[in-house]
Amino acid sequence: MNGKDAEQTDTAGHAPKPWWAGMGARGAAGLIVFGILAALWSFFGHATDRTWLPLVPDEPASGYYQAAKIAAIGVVILASLWMHRRHTTASEERTGEQDRD
Repeated sequence: MNGKDAEQTDTAGHAPKPWWAGMGARGAAGLIVFGILAALWSFFGHATDRTWLPLVPDEPASGYYQAAKIAAIGVVILASLWMHRRHTTASEERTGEQDRD
């Protein structure tokens, strides 16, 4: 394996971050809403036989699958932010209790 086959890293030696790494809560909520809207677009495009509309897939299942992937990324980001916030709040409370003792 030569150097071209390996994953590209930046100058500090870290791997590149995924595109959703710095979205935050608003971006996560936006992804969830966008996924729901994409599923509705796919559903109504097929329900009204308007498959000629842009971005309406040939098979409804593939549209739902793509929309679910977008919404799932948003849910994971939002849950990760929530868990991180709970963890930092709990650790701050523990630090405050140790200071009082």
